[in-house]
Amino acid sequence: MRKAIVILIVLLLLFSKSYICCQEVFGETIQTPSLEISAKSAILVDFDTGKILYEKNSHEKLPPASITKIMTMILICEAIEKGRIKLSDKVIASQNASSLGGSQIYLKENEEMTVEELLKSIAIASANDACVALAEHIAGSVQEFVYIMNKKAKELGMLDTNFVNPYGLDAENHYTSAYDVAIMSRELLKHKIIRKYLTTWVDTIREGKFGLTNTNKLVRFYKGCTGVKTGSTDKAKFCVSASALRNGLHLIAVIMGAPDSKTRFNDAVKLLDWGFANFSMYSPYSKGFCFGKVKVRNGIEKEVEVILSTDIKLLVKKGDESTVESKVTLPQQISAPVKTGQKIGRLELWKDEKLLGAYDLVAKKDIQKRNLFDIFRMLFRLES
Repeated sequence: MRKAIVILIVLLLLFSKSYICCQEVFGETIQTPSLEISAKSAILVDFDTGKILYEKNSHEKLPPASITKIMTMILICEAIEKGRIKLSDKVIASQNASSLGGSQIYLKENEEMTVEELLKSIAIASANDACVALAEHIAGSVQEFVYIMNKKAKELGMLDTNFVNPYGLDAENHYTSAYDVAIMSRELLKHKIIRKYLTTWVDTIREGKFGLTNTNKLVRFYKGCTGVKTGSTDKAKFCVSASALRNGLHLIAVIMGAPDSKTRFNDAVKLLDWGFANFSMYSPYSKGFCFGKVKVRNGIEKEVEVILSTDIKLLVKKGDESTVESKVTLPQQISAPVKTGQKIGRLELWKDEKLLGAYDLVAKKDIQKRNLFDIFRMLFRLES
């Protein structure tokens, strides 16, 4: 039997006195700090780890107003990335799109615009008519597009959500929760194509004749803002999903049911400020970090380097220190052939007998198996 070498490496990491046990987006409820948030519902989530740092009535089903468009933009991005549509494609506005009220770019029936113009009109100016135009262009009808929206919501685990339209005007049975908005906000921010529009303060369409101003004031006034979307209607009151990135920490604050616009932004800033003041993202190891070498039996090379397969990001509380035990498990020997990326060992991070994470350790390079020619050549070298 092969013996395994278990190497215990005790490292002093920049950790807190106790590791911060925050809730996974799909995890259990945690006790959150007492912050004075005026809105009906709120949540603060770390983008990278999916940890919830703060929540208030986060599963309450509420009308979402235009933050509905986060899901609309997800589906538009997916259609572009899958090659079903292109940013340069021309879209002809229907009578249905041109007759919609609320925030809009005042599309006229049969007016032609590119996918890019319509997409940035949604992301920047929250245009309802642009949502309808792209929904019909992608799915054939608004009804079919809404079906896809709800299907995607289920795929993402959004259990508190039902969409009736792609733009967010008040409608019966149209609702979501701060929890679910955080989920779809994380999903949207994964799409690189949308990021520049979410952070654009002002732009134009119609060859510079029609101006767009971002409804999310934090884009201009909050350092590191990366998005995402605002919304307001009579029933929804004032909502915002606000994200920001500072020093490697990417946070998403969702506010729903605030009494006025100023309060929603103040609440979002309060959550983001609190998150950045109390937490940091720490990376003890990076992808490719070498944890040693393992002997290779019958290989053209005698050993192979073993490296970490992914970056590690740990959410820690600022100003505290802790000892975290890193446990590396590697075999004494493996047999050729060895493939690049082949799993060889395992890295575990432990704190107070609690497993914080487990990561694959893999082969850095291919090692071919020796053939007869290699064996004869080796014997010849030994004799000479």
